[in-house]
Amino acid sequence: MNARQPVPAYTRGAALPALLQQRIAVIDGAMGTMIQRQRLSEADFRGTRFADHPKDLKGNNDLLVLTRPDLVRAIHEQYLAAGADIVETNTFGATSIAQEDYGLAHLAREMNEAAARIARAACDAAATPERPRFVAGALGPTPKTASISPDVNDPGARNVSFDELRDAYREQAEGLLAGGADLFLVETIFDTLNAKAAIFALDELMEASGERLPVILSGTVTDASGRILSGQTVEAFWHSVRHARPLAVGLNCALGAAVMRPYIEELSRVAADTFVSCYPNAGLPNPMSETGFDETPEVTGRLLGEFAASGFLNIAGGCCGTTPEHIAEIARRVGAYRPRTRRDPLFTPLLAA
Repeated sequence: MNARQPVPAYTRGAALPALLQQRIAVIDGAMGTMIQRQRLSEADFRGTRFADHPKDLKGNNDLLVLTRPDLVRAIHEQYLAAGADIVETNTFGATSIAQEDYGLAHLAREMNEAAARIARAACDAAATPERPRFVAGALGPTPKTASISPDVNDPGARNVSFDELRDAYREQAEGLLAGGADLFLVETIFDTLNAKAAIFALDELMEASGERLPVILSGTVTDASGRILSGQTVEAFWHSVRHARPLAVGLNCALGAAVMRPYIEELSRVAADTFVSCYPNAGLPNPMSETGFDETPEVTGRLLGEFAASGFLNIAGGCCGTTPEHIAEIARRVGAYRPRTRRDPLFTPLLAA
Protein backbone atom coordinates (compact mmCIF):
# COMPACT_ATOMS: atom_id res chain seq x y z
CA MET A 1 0.00 0.00 0.00
CA ASN A 2 1.27 3.45 -0.90
CA ALA A 3 2.24 5.86 1.86
CA ARG A 4 -0.24 8.58 2.59
CA GLN A 5 0.28 12.17 1.68
CA PRO A 6 0.73 14.54 4.64
CA VAL A 7 -2.55 15.85 6.01
CA PRO A 8 -2.90 19.64 5.54
CA ALA A 9 -2.83 21.78 8.66
CA TYR A 10 -6.31 22.26 10.08
CA THR A 11 -7.66 25.78 10.08
CA ARG A 12 -10.31 24.74 12.63
CA GLY A 13 -10.35 22.02 15.25
CA ALA A 14 -6.57 22.11 15.30
CA ALA A 15 -6.40 21.30 19.01
CA LEU A 16 -8.39 18.09 18.68
CA PRO A 17 -5.65 15.70 17.42
CA ALA A 18 -3.39 16.55 20.37
CA LEU A 19 -6.29 16.12 22.80
CA LEU A 20 -7.05 12.67 21.43
CA GLN A 21 -3.48 11.61 22.15
CA GLN A 22 -3.67 12.83 25.74
CA ARG A 23 -7.00 11.37 26.84
CA ILE A 24 -10.22 9.82 25.64
CA ALA A 25 -12.49 12.61 24.46
CA VAL A 26 -16.21 12.50 25.16
CA ILE A 27 -18.86 13.21 22.55
CA ASP A 28 -22.42 14.02 23.55
CA GLY A 29 -25.50 11.80 23.63
CA ALA A 30 -28.82 11.69 21.85
CA MET A 31 -30.45 14.93 20.74
CA GLY A 32 -33.66 13.18 19.66
CA THR A 33 -34.10 11.47 23.02
CA MET A 34 -33.79 14.78 24.83
CA ILE A 35 -36.26 16.45 22.47
CA GLN A 36 -38.75 13.63 22.95
CA ARG A 37 -38.57 14.20 26.71
CA GLN A 38 -40.07 17.65 26.11
CA ARG A 39 -43.27 16.18 24.61
CA LEU A 40 -43.50 19.01 22.11
CA SER A 41 -46.66 19.77 20.19
CA GLU A 42 -47.15 20.53 16.52
CA ALA A 43 -47.26 24.21 17.49
CA ASP A 44 -43.81 23.97 19.09
CA PHE A 45 -42.32 22.72 15.85
CA ARG A 46 -44.15 25.29 13.73
CA GLY A 47 -43.56 28.39 15.82
CA THR A 48 -44.95 31.54 14.25
CA ARG A 49 -42.85 31.32 11.10
CA PHE A 50 -44.39 28.04 9.93
CA ALA A 51 -47.86 28.39 11.43
CA ASP A 52 -49.49 28.07 8.01
CA HIS A 53 -47.15 25.45 6.51
CA PRO A 54 -49.26 22.90 4.59
CA LYS A 55 -47.52 19.79 5.95
CA ASP A 56 -47.29 18.41 9.46
CA LEU A 57 -43.97 19.35 11.08
CA LYS A 58 -44.10 17.52 14.40
CA GLY A 59 -41.10 15.22 14.60
CA ASN A 60 -38.90 17.37 12.37
CA ASN A 61 -36.29 17.83 15.09
CA ASP A 62 -33.90 19.69 12.80
CA LEU A 63 -36.45 22.48 12.34
CA LEU A 64 -36.24 23.32 16.05
CA VAL A 65 -33.01 25.24 15.44
CA LEU A 66 -35.25 27.82 13.75
CA THR A 67 -38.38 27.60 15.90
CA ARG A 68 -37.00 26.61 19.34
CA PRO A 69 -33.31 27.54 19.40
CA ASP A 70 -33.56 28.01 23.16
CA LEU A 71 -34.45 24.34 23.60
CA VAL A 72 -31.64 23.11 21.36
CA ARG A 73 -29.07 25.25 23.14
CA ALA A 74 -30.28 24.05 26.54
CA ILE A 75 -29.71 20.43 25.45
CA HIS A 76 -26.18 21.26 24.28
CA GLU A 77 -25.52 22.94 27.61
CA GLN A 78 -26.69 19.88 29.54
CA TYR A 79 -24.28 17.65 27.63
CA LEU A 80 -21.42 20.08 28.10
CA ALA A 81 -22.13 20.22 31.84
CA ALA A 82 -22.09 16.40 31.88
CA GLY A 83 -18.54 16.39 30.52
CA ALA A 84 -18.83 16.36 26.74
CA ASP A 85 -15.81 17.71 24.87
CA ILE A 86 -17.62 17.51 21.53
CA VAL A 87 -21.24 18.39 20.82
CA GLU A 88 -23.01 17.52 17.60
CA THR A 89 -25.13 20.03 15.75
CA ASN A 90 -28.84 19.26 15.59
CA THR A 91 -28.62 18.50 11.87
CA PHE A 92 -28.92 14.72 11.51
CA GLY A 93 -31.73 15.14 8.98
CA ALA A 94 -30.97 18.65 7.79
CA THR A 95 -30.27 17.86 4.16
CA SER A 96 -32.51 18.99 1.33
CA ILE A 97 -33.12 15.28 0.58
CA ALA A 98 -34.42 14.54 4.09
CA GLN A 99 -36.32 17.82 4.37
CA GLU A 100 -38.27 17.09 1.16
CA ASP A 101 -40.64 15.01 3.28
CA TYR A 102 -41.66 18.14 5.16
CA GLY A 103 -41.68 20.50 2.19
CA LEU A 104 -38.70 22.38 3.63
CA ALA A 105 -35.85 21.36 1.33
CA HIS A 106 -35.18 25.01 0.52
CA LEU A 107 -34.28 25.71 4.17
CA ALA A 108 -31.54 23.10 4.51
CA ARG A 109 -28.63 25.52 4.39
CA GLU A 110 -30.29 27.92 6.81
CA MET A 111 -30.99 25.09 9.26
CA ASN A 112 -27.38 23.96 9.25
CA GLU A 113 -25.94 27.41 9.74
CA ALA A 114 -28.37 28.14 12.57
CA ALA A 115 -27.63 24.79 14.23
CA ALA A 116 -23.88 25.36 14.10
CA ARG A 117 -24.25 28.86 15.56
CA ILE A 118 -26.32 27.52 18.46
CA ALA A 119 -23.78 24.79 19.23
CA ARG A 120 -20.91 27.25 18.78
CA ALA A 121 -22.40 29.64 21.33
CA ALA A 122 -22.92 26.85 23.85
CA CYS A 123 -19.38 25.53 23.40
CA ASP A 124 -17.79 28.97 23.61
CA ALA A 125 -19.64 29.66 26.85
CA ALA A 126 -18.42 26.39 28.39
CA ALA A 127 -14.85 26.38 27.05
CA THR A 128 -11.76 27.35 29.01
CA PRO A 129 -8.13 27.56 27.87
CA GLU A 130 -7.52 24.25 29.64
CA ARG A 131 -10.72 22.63 28.38
CA PRO A 132 -11.66 23.54 24.82
CA ARG A 133 -15.01 22.38 23.49
CA PHE A 134 -15.64 21.41 19.89
CA VAL A 135 -18.63 21.66 17.56
CA ALA A 136 -19.11 18.64 15.31
CA GLY A 137 -21.16 19.43 12.24
CA ALA A 138 -23.34 16.33 11.95
CA LEU A 139 -24.15 14.92 8.52
CA GLY A 140 -26.64 12.05 8.71
CA PRO A 141 -27.16 9.27 6.16
CA THR A 142 -30.34 10.69 4.47
CA PRO A 143 -33.47 8.53 4.08
CA LYS A 144 -32.40 7.54 0.55
CA THR A 145 -29.60 5.17 -0.39
CA ALA A 146 -27.45 5.04 -3.49
CA SER A 147 -26.61 1.33 -3.18
CA ILE A 148 -29.93 -0.35 -2.44
CA SER A 149 -33.09 -0.46 -4.48
CA PRO A 150 -36.28 0.87 -2.87
CA ASP A 151 -38.23 -1.68 -4.94
CA VAL A 152 -37.76 -5.38 -4.19
CA ASN A 153 -39.08 -6.18 -7.68
CA ASP A 154 -36.45 -4.01 -9.37
CA PRO A 155 -32.98 -4.50 -7.84
CA GLY A 156 -31.44 -1.97 -10.21
CA ALA A 157 -33.78 0.87 -9.26
CA ARG A 158 -32.48 3.83 -7.26
CA ASN A 159 -34.32 6.83 -5.79
CA VAL A 160 -31.24 9.04 -5.48
CA SER A 161 -28.03 9.53 -7.43
CA PHE A 162 -24.48 10.08 -6.24
CA ASP A 163 -24.53 13.62 -7.63
CA GLU A 164 -27.79 14.44 -5.83
CA LEU A 165 -26.29 13.22 -2.57
CA ARG A 166 -23.08 15.15 -3.16
CA ASP A 167 -25.00 18.36 -3.84
CA ALA A 168 -27.15 17.92 -0.73
CA TYR A 169 -24.15 17.24 1.47
CA ARG A 170 -22.25 20.17 -0.02
CA GLU A 171 -25.13 22.52 0.82
CA GLN A 172 -25.33 21.10 4.34
CA ALA A 173 -21.60 21.41 4.91
CA GLU A 174 -21.56 24.99 3.65
CA GLY A 175 -24.10 25.91 6.32
CA LEU A 176 -22.18 24.08 9.05
CA LEU A 177 -18.95 25.78 8.03
CA ALA A 178 -20.56 29.22 7.97
CA GLY A 179 -22.08 28.61 11.40
CA GLY A 180 -18.75 27.83 13.04
CA ALA A 181 -18.33 24.04 13.15
CA ASP A 182 -14.88 22.80 14.20
CA LEU A 183 -15.12 19.44 12.46
CA PHE A 184 -17.41 17.40 10.23
CA LEU A 185 -18.99 14.18 11.48
CA VAL A 186 -20.43 11.88 8.81
CA GLU A 187 -22.39 9.53 11.03
CA THR A 188 -24.67 6.51 11.14
CA ILE A 189 -23.31 5.37 7.79
CA PHE A 190 -25.38 2.46 6.50
CA ASP A 191 -24.39 2.89 2.85
CA THR A 192 -20.75 3.49 2.02
CA LEU A 193 -21.67 5.05 -1.32
CA ASN A 194 -23.71 7.70 0.48
CA ALA A 195 -20.70 8.30 2.74
CA LYS A 196 -18.43 8.65 -0.28
CA ALA A 197 -20.76 11.32 -1.65
CA ALA A 198 -20.43 13.17 1.65
CA ILE A 199 -16.65 12.77 1.65
CA PHE A 200 -16.48 14.06 -1.93
CA ALA A 201 -18.63 17.06 -1.03
CA LEU A 202 -16.52 17.89 2.03
CA ASP A 203 -13.31 17.65 0.05
CA GLU A 204 -14.71 19.94 -2.65
CA LEU A 205 -15.88 22.46 -0.07
CA MET A 206 -12.61 22.55 1.84
CA GLU A 207 -10.64 22.88 -1.36
CA ALA A 208 -12.81 25.78 -2.52
CA SER A 209 -13.00 27.56 0.83
CA GLY A 210 -9.39 27.12 1.92
CA GLU A 211 -10.68 25.94 5.31
CA ARG A 212 -9.48 22.52 6.45
CA LEU A 213 -11.50 20.81 9.17
CA PRO A 214 -11.02 17.36 10.72
CA VAL A 215 -13.46 14.72 9.49
CA ILE A 216 -14.82 11.82 11.54
CA LEU A 217 -16.59 8.93 9.83
CA SER A 218 -18.91 6.68 11.82
CA GLY A 219 -20.60 3.59 10.45
CA THR A 220 -23.46 1.60 11.88
CA VAL A 221 -23.56 -2.20 12.11
CA THR A 222 -27.22 -3.07 11.78
CA ASP A 223 -27.34 -6.67 13.05
CA ALA A 224 -25.33 -9.61 14.36
CA SER A 225 -23.90 -10.30 10.89
CA GLY A 226 -21.35 -7.58 11.62
CA ARG A 227 -22.13 -5.71 8.40
CA ILE A 228 -23.51 -2.32 7.57
CA LEU A 229 -26.80 -2.31 5.67
CA SER A 230 -25.18 -2.08 2.23
CA GLY A 231 -23.31 -5.31 2.97
CA GLN A 232 -19.79 -4.41 4.04
CA THR A 233 -17.97 -5.84 7.01
CA VAL A 234 -16.32 -3.41 9.41
CA GLU A 235 -12.93 -4.03 7.82
CA ALA A 236 -14.28 -3.54 4.30
CA PHE A 237 -16.01 -0.35 5.39
CA TRP A 238 -12.74 1.04 6.71
CA HIS A 239 -10.81 0.24 3.56
CA SER A 240 -13.55 1.89 1.49
CA VAL A 241 -13.25 5.23 3.31
CA ARG A 242 -9.64 5.39 4.51
CA HIS A 243 -8.65 7.40 1.44
CA ALA A 244 -10.45 10.34 3.09
CA ARG A 245 -7.72 10.38 5.79
CA PRO A 246 -10.27 10.93 8.57
CA LEU A 247 -9.19 12.15 11.96
CA ALA A 248 -11.19 9.27 13.40
CA VAL A 249 -13.33 6.38 12.26
CA GLY A 250 -15.88 4.66 14.41
CA LEU A 251 -19.24 3.02 15.00
CA ASN A 252 -22.46 4.43 16.39
CA CYS A 253 -26.17 3.76 16.78
CA ALA A 254 -27.99 0.49 15.89
CA LEU A 255 -26.50 -1.76 18.56
CA GLY A 256 -25.95 -1.29 22.25
CA ALA A 257 -22.43 -1.43 23.61
CA ALA A 258 -22.69 -5.05 24.73
CA VAL A 259 -23.35 -6.27 21.18
CA MET A 260 -21.02 -3.74 19.56
CA ARG A 261 -17.86 -4.93 21.32
CA PRO A 262 -16.51 -7.38 18.67
CA TYR A 263 -17.02 -4.83 15.91
CA ILE A 264 -15.32 -1.92 17.67
CA GLU A 265 -12.50 -4.29 18.60
CA GLU A 266 -12.10 -5.24 14.95
CA LEU A 267 -12.16 -1.61 13.83
CA SER A 268 -9.58 -0.70 16.46
CA ARG A 269 -7.34 -3.41 15.03
CA VAL A 270 -7.69 -2.68 11.30
CA ALA A 271 -7.80 1.13 11.49
CA ALA A 272 -4.39 1.23 13.12
CA ASP A 273 -3.41 4.58 11.66
CA THR A 274 -6.30 6.74 12.82
CA PHE A 275 -8.25 7.47 15.99
CA VAL A 276 -11.31 5.37 16.85
CA SER A 277 -14.70 6.57 18.13
CA CYS A 278 -17.63 4.68 19.58
CA TYR A 279 -21.01 6.01 20.62
CA PRO A 280 -23.59 3.23 20.84
CA ASN A 281 -27.27 3.27 21.64
CA ALA A 282 -28.36 2.74 25.23
CA GLY A 283 -28.98 -0.95 24.54
CA LEU A 284 -32.07 -2.23 22.77
CA PRO A 285 -35.37 -0.36 22.38
CA ASN A 286 -37.62 -0.63 25.41
CA PRO A 287 -40.92 1.30 25.25
CA MET A 288 -41.35 0.94 29.01
CA SER A 289 -38.19 2.93 29.71
CA GLU A 290 -38.18 6.72 30.11
CA THR A 291 -35.65 7.05 27.29
CA GLY A 292 -37.13 4.28 25.14
CA PHE A 293 -34.03 2.10 25.59
CA ASP A 294 -33.06 -0.45 28.20
CA GLU A 295 -29.56 0.51 29.40
CA THR A 296 -29.15 2.74 32.42
CA PRO A 297 -26.26 5.22 32.58
CA GLU A 298 -24.37 2.82 34.86
CA VAL A 299 -24.61 -0.04 32.35
CA THR A 300 -23.60 2.00 29.30
CA GLY A 301 -20.80 3.69 31.25
CA ARG A 302 -19.45 0.37 32.51
CA LEU A 303 -19.43 -1.18 29.05
CA LEU A 304 -17.65 1.77 27.44
CA GLY A 305 -15.25 1.77 30.37
CA GLU A 306 -14.42 -1.82 29.47
CA PHE A 307 -13.79 -0.77 25.86
CA ALA A 308 -11.44 1.93 27.12
CA ALA A 309 -9.66 -0.48 29.44
CA SER A 310 -9.12 -2.80 26.46
CA GLY A 311 -7.46 0.01 24.50
CA PHE A 312 -10.12 0.38 21.80
CA LEU A 313 -11.07 4.05 22.13
CA ASN A 314 -10.08 7.65 21.51
CA ILE A 315 -13.61 9.10 21.51
CA ALA A 316 -16.59 7.78 23.48
CA GLY A 317 -20.19 8.88 23.86
CA GLY A 318 -23.75 7.84 23.23
CA CYS A 319 -26.38 7.65 20.53
CA CYS A 320 -30.12 6.87 20.71
CA GLY A 321 -31.51 6.62 24.22
CA THR A 322 -28.51 8.19 25.92
CA THR A 323 -28.90 11.30 28.07
CA PRO A 324 -26.65 13.71 29.98
CA GLU A 325 -26.70 11.16 32.80
CA HIS A 326 -25.29 8.54 30.46
CA ILE A 327 -22.62 10.94 29.20
CA ALA A 328 -21.57 11.88 32.73
CA GLU A 329 -21.12 8.22 33.61
CA ILE A 330 -19.26 7.49 30.36
CA ALA A 331 -16.94 10.44 31.01
CA ARG A 332 -16.26 9.21 34.53
CA ARG A 333 -15.51 5.67 33.43
CA VAL A 334 -13.36 6.30 30.36
CA GLY A 335 -11.46 9.06 32.16
CA ALA A 336 -9.66 6.39 34.15
CA TYR A 337 -7.88 5.01 31.07
CA ARG A 338 -5.31 6.10 28.54
CA PRO A 339 -6.49 6.60 24.96
CA ARG A 340 -5.84 4.03 22.29
CA THR A 341 -2.47 4.45 20.58
CA ARG A 342 -2.21 4.58 16.81
CA ARG A 343 0.52 2.48 15.31
CA ASP A 344 1.30 3.89 11.86
CA PRO A 345 4.22 6.37 11.73
CA LEU A 346 2.99 7.56 8.32
CA PHE A 347 0.20 9.38 10.15
CA THR A 348 2.61 11.56 12.11
CA PRO A 349 2.05 14.69 9.93
CA LEU A 350 -1.52 14.86 11.26
CA LEU A 351 -0.27 15.36 14.79
CA ALA A 352 1.60 18.50 13.83
CA ALA A 353 -1.47 19.97 12.14
